[in-house]
Amino acid sequence: MGDPILHTPTRAVTSFDDDLATMIDDMFAALARAEGVGLAAPQIGIDLAVFVYDCPDGSGGRAVGHLVNPTIEVGAETEVADEGCLSVPGPYHELARATEATARGVDKTGAPVEVSGTGYFARCLQHETDHLKGLLYIDHLAAHRRRRSCVRWSLRLERHRAVSGRSLMTLLRADVEAATHPNFRSTATGFSGRARSPS
Repeated sequence: MGDPILHTPTRAVTSFDDDLATMIDDMFAALARAEGVGLAAPQIGIDLAVFVYDCPDGSGGRAVGHLVNPTIEVGAETEVADEGCLSVPGPYHELARATEATARGVDKTGAPVEVSGTGYFARCLQHETDHLKGLLYIDHLAAHRRRRSCVRWSLRLERHRAVSGRSLMTLLRADVEAATHPNFRSTATGFSGRARSPS
């Protein structure tokens, strides 16, 4: 389902240069434009182990940052909640995820970073780390639920292509280009339950 890059494990980042910093800035701009809470590099067609997040955390605040070459550890307790994805537009599905997660990696300069989250932010960390492994959230669903989701997604994609003539990844890339234009202003309206989801 979708572009093959979404189903392929990413390459580790080895160059911590201006190009990486620019890519991360562009990803934040695209995330704001899409009104999501997380965005992984494969979602914009780049096969590098990088994701950005701007997500409600368990304390009522927001966690904002990025991780390069992350690993993740999760707690044993799980919670079932709705989950969606910018790469699988439309359907939300209930999915069990660990209620606590700690991701470790580096930042855009190569400095070590450790981020821990609970609740929705823990879900976001797991979701984005999955993207870097070539997994979509629907890959965790039971086979019959995944098939139904794929059929709905395919129908939605066909309607979208008929109207716009462009793929969803092309639109996300266009969001990056638009968001990095000097006259761009973010249209993000903040978190509103199901309206924003881990990408």
